[in-house]
Amino acid sequence: MSEWGEVTGSAKKALCGVAGYVRRGITSAGSERDDLLLHGKTVVAAMGAWMLARHFLPVAVATFAPFTAMVTLQATVYRSLRDCAQYLVAMTAGAALAATLAAAIGIHGWTFGLLTLIALAIGRFRPLGRHGTQVAVVGFFAFSSGHGRIDYIGHLVASVAIGAVCGLSAHLALAPARHTRHRQEAVAALYSQIHEGVGRLAEASAAQTADHDHDHDHDQVRRLRGEWRTLASEADRIRQAVDTERENSRLNPRRSVDGTGEALPRAHTALDVAQRCLGHLRSISRSLDYAMDSGELAAVPASFRLAYAPLLRTAATAMQQVGQAARTDTSLLNEVLERASTELDRAQHVALTAQGTSAAASALQGTLLTDAGRLMEELRHGRRTLAPAD
Repeated sequence: MSEWGEVTGSAKKALCGVAGYVRRGITSAGSERDDLLLHGKTVVAAMGAWMLARHFLPVAVATFAPFTAMVTLQATVYRSLRDCAQYLVAMTAGAALAATLAAAIGIHGWTFGLLTLIALAIGRFRPLGRHGTQVAVVGFFAFSSGHGRIDYIGHLVASVAIGAVCGLSAHLALAPARHTRHRQEAVAALYSQIHEGVGRLAEASAAQTADHDHDHDHDQVRRLRGEWRTLASEADRIRQAVDTERENSRLNPRRSVDGTGEALPRAHTALDVAQRCLGHLRSISRSLDYAMDSGELAAVPASFRLAYAPLLRTAATAMQQVGQAARTDTSLLNEVLERASTELDRAQHVALTAQGTSAAASALQGTLLTDAGRLMEELRHGRRTLAPAD
């Protein structure tokens, strides 16, 4: 009874997830709506292709029409045209190979083996992409069901053409939506989270007075280490969405918003900067975590900690300038980076001139300054890279 309850509970949970997915797709624009529209267009195109093929062509080849319609309908117009072309080439090669072998050698077991061998070799041709296996599949049908006859192959080609036309017609009639602004907003939101996290990191690194809650600061740094990993994964997900949107902008008949040609490359560059900066922030957080755990941070002079925290905050301000949805104000970013460079020099000077610093504390200061210097270099590189995009 308990096992049955677990099964029904899992089924209800899955149904609720599907219902929520459909509801989000209906009520708001986004990936859910895009998926629902793609599924709907696929159903309509496959149904239309099957009905036309059944009406005009022999039943033996009718299945190829809806299958081709499904192959043709991909997430973007560019990918649909590319996959359709690859499938048509693979289908033509498989049918031609079957007809040639059947006419020249005849229908035999060893001929079928030769067909398979040659079809697999042709299918490895890189321009065919993931449709290389279709050379063998179509060759099998043309060889076994059609015995290599030209009339069967002609009907097969016609069925595939019907499917391709139905699929592309459905795609062009209701082209995929453009989400350039959403992708920009996702990148800006990622940078906002990084900015907020760096602010908490600066606070935890500086607030080490005698009456301060050290355990709270330590927990803060440990949480940030997990948040940096989460944000790195989020950056990977956003990158995939940006890459898809860049592909979606190719050959899409829908009009794009102004500045789309600059926005997506800029978002891609900003993600590169964010991911590299997250690597340095993880290193800083790791050093602070170990130092707090061992008590070494308490041995670092307060003057250094009070000089290091503003450096992190200014770096966070520069990052927000890099990741904002609007164009980066280069002059303002230069001012912020100049201020950060001055603060880095000040922190280095404090570390060099502090009296009575232990060897462990000096090593910790050097590690923190090295990571901060690398963080600054990534931001300068981002400024140089974003200049052409803006």
